[in-house]
Amino acid sequence: MKNLIRDLWVDEKARRAGFADGASLAEAYALKPYRLDQLYRAATKELIENVASISVLPADLRARLSERGVALDSVEPVVILRSNDGQTTKGLFRLHDGNEVESVLMEHWGGRTTVCISSQAGCAFACAFCATGQAGFTRNLTADEIFDQARYFARDLATRGKKITNIVFMGMGEPFHNYAAVMNAVRLLNDPHGFGLGHRHITISTVGLVPQIERFSDEGIQVNLAISLHAPTDEQRGAIMPVNKRWPVAELMAACAAYVTKTHRKIFFEYVMLRGVNDDDESARALGKLMRGHLYHVNLIPYNSTPDAAVQGSDDQRIRAFQKVLDEMGVPTTVRTPMGRDIAAACGQLQAETQPRVKKAPAEVALAPS
Repeated sequence: MKNLIRDLWVDEKARRAGFADGASLAEAYALKPYRLDQLYRAATKELIENVASISVLPADLRARLSERGVALDSVEPVVILRSNDGQTTKGLFRLHDGNEVESVLMEHWGGRTTVCISSQAGCAFACAFCATGQAGFTRNLTADEIFDQARYFARDLATRGKKITNIVFMGMGEPFHNYAAVMNAVRLLNDPHGFGLGHRHITISTVGLVPQIERFSDEGIQVNLAISLHAPTDEQRGAIMPVNKRWPVAELMAACAAYVTKTHRKIFFEYVMLRGVNDDDESARALGKLMRGHLYHVNLIPYNSTPDAAVQGSDDQRIRAFQKVLDEMGVPTTVRTPMGRDIAAACGQLQAETQPRVKKAPAEVALAPS
């Protein structure tokens, strides 16, 4: 397994430098497997910035690899913004083809650090409350482009004597619409010979792609699953989340129940609070009925304003009243504390400047597992 994960990383770096794969790169420079191990370890465990700085490699090899364009990073930081309270950092990263994505580092009081990473440039699912969803879909990210967002922030934290404690796939894009690359990125993040972040410290969030939820339940890993539910009925959810027309609430919840039965793992349900849309007591009771008796936890999310959205957020009093209904029904509930609003880094606000704004409703996206 060690070499398979290393080769996954080497293959993507090699292709970006113009080689067919890692084997052709190794052949071109007569690299023995231990040299590939050194490259991989330098990038993923030691977090070395570039090939020229890998001191265990001979100087002439470092020079030749650098000249050929073998780089440890597949994303380039373009703009880095820090919130006024110093807890949140947003990065705008340019990809090799000029597309851009945003990801966020959150430094919580008490020492926990969370990186929210993107899996796609843009998003095809057009959720009404999400800035990424209000723009077009450009392309899937590769596993190393996903991983390298975390690598950037891990290097940043290391300068302050900190490490990443949690990673969430809640940035730009729908992770399960890019399933294969996301799972390979999880392998890179988890690899004990490399980055070494435990599965339980990784969370993947999905708008509810039922076939991929079923596929994920067979992975046999302890990565956390979060579902962007945001409404308890088809009428409400369909009005703000087009994906609900493909997989209605009942079908989604059946897949969630099957996931828990098979894995014995809790599911976290994300619920953005929208004024007059999904925040009344009747909606709370309907949500409570969906949640009650299962291994579920609800995260209530205060709405973070986005440029093109026609919705508004619930006030604090309404959020607390909604939470009280759920509490009385015995549903475990947390109200998320927004971070990074002043730099448009909060939940639902990520949108790179290169993302085109949607001019019309997007065509129905192909939803087969990738």
